[in-house]
Formats: sequence, structure tokens, C-alpha cells
Amino acid sequence: MYLIYNTVCFLTNKKIHHYFKEFLLNKTLVITIISFLLSISFYSQENDLALKSEELIYSNPDEAIKIASHILNTSPKLQERVVANLLLSKSYLVKGDCNNATIHAFDNSNQLEEIDIHKRIENNIFRATLLRKLYLDRQSKQYLNKAILLTSKLESEKDLYESHIYLEQINMLLDRFNSNEAITAITEVEAKFKNFLKNNSIENRAFILAKERAFSSLSKYDSAFVYIDKTLDLVDSSQNNNLHEKAIIYKELGHLYLQKKDYQKSEETLFIALRFAEILNNPFLLEQINRDLAISYLASNQRNKHKTYNDEFLVLNNTIEQIEQEAVNTFYNITSGQQEKQLRIEKLKYTNYLYVTLAAALFFIVIGVFILLKKENKKKRLREIINYLEVSRNNFIKIKPVKKQTFKKIAIPKETEQNILQKLKRFEKSQKYLNNDMSLAVLAGQFETNTKYLSEIINKHYNDNFNTFINKLRINYIIEKLKTDSNYMNYKISFLAEESGFSTHSSFATVFKTIIGMPPATFINLLKTEREELKKNKETK
Repeated sequence: MYLIYNTVCFLTNKKIHHYFKEFLLNKTLVITIISFLLSISFYSQENDLALKSEELIYSNPDEAIKIASHILNTSPKLQERVVANLLLSKSYLVKGDCNNATIHAFDNSNQLEEIDIHKRIENNIFRATLLRKLYLDRQSKQYLNKAILLTSKLESEKDLYESHIYLEQINMLLDRFNSNEAITAITEVEAKFKNFLKNNSIENRAFILAKERAFSSLSKYDSAFVYIDKTLDLVDSSQNNNLHEKAIIYKELGHLYLQKKDYQKSEETLFIALRFAEILNNPFLLEQINRDLAISYLASNQRNKHKTYNDEFLVLNNTIEQIEQEAVNTFYNITSGQQEKQLRIEKLKYTNYLYVTLAAALFFIVIGVFILLKKENKKKRLREIINYLEVSRNNFIKIKPVKKQTFKKIAIPKETEQNILQKLKRFEKSQKYLNNDMSLAVLAGQFETNTKYLSEIINKHYNDNFNTFINKLRINYIIEKLKTDSNYMNYKISFLAEESGFSTHSSFATVFKTIIGMPPATFINLLKTEREELKKNKETK
């Protein structure tokens, strides 16, 4: 009986074990299927989000940034993160945030060999565009050449990427005022990509707008109006709500009306562009629109409105300089870091400690040198002030500025440069700088040139920006008055500020201290002390 019982138990347990194994296998299969379906669903969801972000880049860049940031932070796949970086860089550039655009455009992962070649081409073209806007022309051409090399390997969509490359080359010509070459290039592209442009309205609009810019730059306004009208017709027939493109088109149209001296239409059109630019909050577009509005109001003798928009233009101009400087620094930091990383990879790993040590030593040396130079500069400034107080009354104060490194250069014809320099010399003697409404745009208008040329020449020959140039002239003027007319030392600071062209007491005091190294009251006291000592010396003799 015991044997029979054991046999039954064995057979029963064996049957249960078989069913249990079958259950585990089925459960594993179900889990695998569910995981596979979830991964497909996740991929589809990420792809939908990327498409949605791309649709919003030029109409609602803030929302596009939110979606792309979510993809970048949650997606485990390298390809999707690269797509997210490209979406972010484009969205930030639409907002005029060049620094963040640079950060995402030059991410290390964007150019890895395993990334889809189309995305690598698109990224290189965008990098070229971004660097062109930052006036880093040599680097821009390098990335465009990389895009050309990759495009030559394509078997599909070759026309699309080649047209984008040609468009970037044309925009470079236009930005550097090579308008005749740009028109020739556009004509060649229209012949080569005739069928492609016919079926791709976005690229077609871009080339037509480029042609309008070229004719406008050459003062062929009738032709420019023809092409801007074509662009508007294409935009109106498009279903895409591209606010960035509309802002540019209406800005160009407003500029054309301004050149034709139709100030009413210019104002109306520029305000349309201004609304689009304000939605995007793009300081580059806002600066250009406010500049043209200020010029339009100045030409139509509406002084109050001119001052309002000119002040806004000057604020935006300073903001843009800071944005560009920050983005250029970021670019050099990123690329330098990438080059150093590549170098470390190529070297033996045991040499890394040496590089880190050298880098740290170099860093501390630079910091030490910087601190020493700063102290020496401070001492030098104090010595200059003391020396100034000892020179004769006929000497004109000259504060030697620290030469600033510039990252962008504008090619200016030699004759134009000399002409503007002569006008600047006459301007220094005219005392027109005492007018508190004086601005870069106003002076450029008086010189019959543009603000970029004037700003570049002041930076090149005076080692200062426009505001510092004007402020030094004003401070030099009031110091000469203090030296030659003793009554000025008894006047209030507010009177001295107004006399030298400053709008407020505080701005005068701040600028005076920045240039001279001490507050005006302290300077006047030192001057009084010097005169008293000279008087005593004469009496003793």
C-alpha cells in the first residue's frame, strides 16, 4: 500500500510540475508581447511629439521648446535625442536666443557616425546658418562644406539639401553686401532646381525673398516690390502659420516703403511685423523693426515717436551685442572642449593626468596674470589721473582704453572708411555730441551711412563702442571747461551734467567715474587743491 501511495504522489506531482512549467512559459510570452507593444507605442508617441514640435517652431517656439525638451529628457534613443537637439536649436534661434541655440546645435552626439545622415546634414547646415549670424564666417563655411560632403553621398532627397546649402551660401552673400553675386547665384539655382522649387513652396519662398533682399540692397526698389509681392502671395496661400517668416517679409516690405519715402505705409507695415516679432520675442527682428520705425518718424518729423523707437532700438542693439558675445563664447568653449576631448581619446589614457595638471596650471597662471594685469591697470589709471592734474590747461584729456577683442568684422570699402573718419573728426570739433538726443542711428543718418559701418569704424579706430565714444567727448568737454573757467567748479553737478549733454545727474556721475576713475565731486576738489597750491607757490615767489 505504501508503494502504491508513493507512486500516485510521484505521478501527481509530475503532472502539476508540467502544468506549472507551461504556465510560466505562457506568462513570459505574454510579458514579452506586452513589452514589445509598449515599446512600439512609446516610439510612436515620441515620433508624434517630434512632429508636433517641428510644426510649432516658427509659430509658437516656446511650446516647441517644451515638447523637444521632454523628448530630450525622457527618450533613451540617441537618434531621438539628436532630433530633439535640432528642434531645440531651431526654436531658440527663432526666439533670437543664440546662446541656447548654440548649446543644442553643437551637442557632441549630433555628428556621431551612427546618426542618420540626413540629420547630420541638416545639423551642419543649421550650424553654418547660426555661425553666419554670429559673423563667424570662416567657421560657418567649414560646417557648410561638411554638409556638402555628406550630401554628395545621398541617394534620396538630394535636391532638398542641396537647395538649402545654396540658400545658405546666398544668405551669406546678402549679409555681407555682395548683392550682385547673390542675384547671379539665385538665377543659377532657379534654373538648376526649377522643378523642385515648383513643387516645394517653402524653399521657393525663401529664394524669392532672397532675391527681394538683393534688389533692395542694390536700391532697385521696383524689382524688390515685385518679389516681395510674390512672397506675400505664396505665404497667404500657405496653410502654415509661420510667424517668423511673416515678420521678416513685413519687415522687408516696411523697409521698402521707407526707401520709397511712403512713411505712412512703412509705419503700417512695420507695425504688422512688430506684432509678429513681439509674439516670438526675437530681439534681432525687434531691433531692425524699431530702427526702421525710428528712421521713418525722424524723416516725417515726428520727434517724440522717433525718440521712443530710437531709444528702444538702442536698448535692443546693446542686448544683441551681449547675446552675440555670449553665443560666440559658448561656441568657442564647446568646440574647444570637443577638440580637447578628441585629443584625449587619441592619446594614451595614462597621459590624461598630465593634461589635467597642465590645464589646471595654465588656468591658475591665467587667473594670476589677469589679477596682476588688473592691479597694474588700476595703478596705471591712477597714475594717468595724477599726471593729468599736472599738465597744462591746454592739454586735452586722453584715456587710453583697453583694446577689446572683436569677434565679428565687416568689410568696409577703403574710400567709405576714410570718408566716415573725416566726418568723425569734424564731428569731434563741432560739439554736436553735446546734444542729448545724439545716437548711433542719428549720427549714421547725418553721415549718410549705416549703423553697422559707423559702429565698426568707431570700434576699429577709437577702440570704443559708440556710447563710450560719445561719453568720452562729453567728459573731455566738461573737464576742459573746469580747467579753463573757474566758475564751473562752483556749479552744481546737475548743471555740469546738462551742460555736457547728459540727461540725468546720475548718468553723468556714473560715466565720469568710469572714464576718469573718480566721482566728479572728488575730481573738482582735486582740481581746486591743485589751483590753490599753484596760487600759493606764485605768492611765495
